[in-house]
Amino acid sequence: MDLELSDRVILITGGTDGLGLATAKRLVGEGATVVICGRDQQRLERALGVLSHTPGSVIGIQADVSKAEDIERILTTIEDDLGRLDGFVSNAGQANAVSVEQSTDEIWNADIELKLSAAIRLARRAVALLRTSQQASIVNVLAFAAKAPAAGSSPSSVTRAAGMALTKVLANELGADGIRVNAVLPGLIESSQWSRRADAASVDISEIYAALLGTNPVPLGRFGRSEEFADVVSWLLSPRSSYVTGTAINVDGGLSPAT
Repeated sequence: MDLELSDRVILITGGTDGLGLATAKRLVGEGATVVICGRDQQRLERALGVLSHTPGSVIGIQADVSKAEDIERILTTIEDDLGRLDGFVSNAGQANAVSVEQSTDEIWNADIELKLSAAIRLARRAVALLRTSQQASIVNVLAFAAKAPAAGSSPSSVTRAAGMALTKVLANELGADGIRVNAVLPGLIESSQWSRRADAASVDISEIYAALLGTNPVPLGRFGRSEEFADVVSWLLSPRSSYVTGTAINVDGGLSPAT
């Protein structure tokens, strides 16, 4: 299926690794111009190398989206260099899971700034550019815990739930401008974060996957692939999903008890 993404400009925060990079690869393969950003310069350069052999074009910006000035710099660069923006994927984030009793203000504030405040600032700053596009689309990457938070899953599950509410608010506010806003809630999906965890524990990645599947029974019986996640996000960014907005889609193999 042609997703009709050729010549469209898409921004991906947290696009230098894992699910963000997989999505960038899918979009560039469809002929889109993709802007990726991340905090780590080495990962950024490695990602640009991975994406350099695909049909579309890619621009890399080193930035920390938890900082308002960096979000401003990203959008100003897109305006000055590309003159348009057709969609963005708010993907920056990392897992923080402790009990409320064990949490600290520092843990909460850092999580809120990276996951929630960054998404708010990005949407607020990008709206003017998105309004000039036809069929613009925003995708917020959250987690299945946003719908089904477990004990010991804060602050991530809480900020992700707030991100789901933000998605619905934006969909209602921007629908009249032709801007669609959706969320994707991944479950257990193969990515470099699990590889790093395996390396830190000096075990094979298969042991990490088996242990997680043992405590998190996925009906499909396996981890998801990053390409499967990227397919869903790319579809939501494309005109092929032109009547889909204000929804939060689980990409978790049926793991979440919430639909």
